[in-house]
Amino acid sequence: MASGVTVTDDVITVFNEMKVRKAQANEDEKKKRKKAVLFCLSEDKKHIILEEGREILLGDVGECVKDPYLHFVKMLPPDDCRYALYDATYETKETKKEDLVFIFWAPENAPLKSKMIYASSKDAIKKKFTGIKHEWQVNGIEDIKDRRTLAEKLGGSSVISLEGSPL
Repeated sequence: MASGVTVTDDVITVFNEMKVRKAQANEDEKKKRKKAVLFCLSEDKKHIILEEGREILLGDVGECVKDPYLHFVKMLPPDDCRYALYDATYETKETKKEDLVFIFWAPENAPLKSKMIYASSKDAIKKKFTGIKHEWQVNGIEDIKDRRTLAEKLGGSSVISLEGSPL
């Protein structure tokens, strides 16, 4: 079911920046890299846009953000839907991995109309996010608060911090 909602160029730019990891990135570029970002519908419900002030930069981690995963979970509104990208670092039995996770946040407390328009617009944003391997629909804080749930979704044993220690 298509809703006719379009994805803004800013959203696509952020996705492409998060998807491409520059091996030779300098410290400033690394600090500006996004760890997580939220997207919402515009006021007129016609566009998927970046939600102002709802992002975590790698440069914030360790400074004003101690635990990026818990900070991300707290950014999710308790009573409305959102789309999100989270750059997860996790461990499998073989190796340490990093993958982008597309999250559709649709809490039970969200208005039915909001759930319907976000659900029917999800394909519009997913089509723009080419190469996403992991998608997670989350319907409440209980489903997302434990990072082990995310690790299991990714096929890993634990989601780890940027410093490399299991959380």
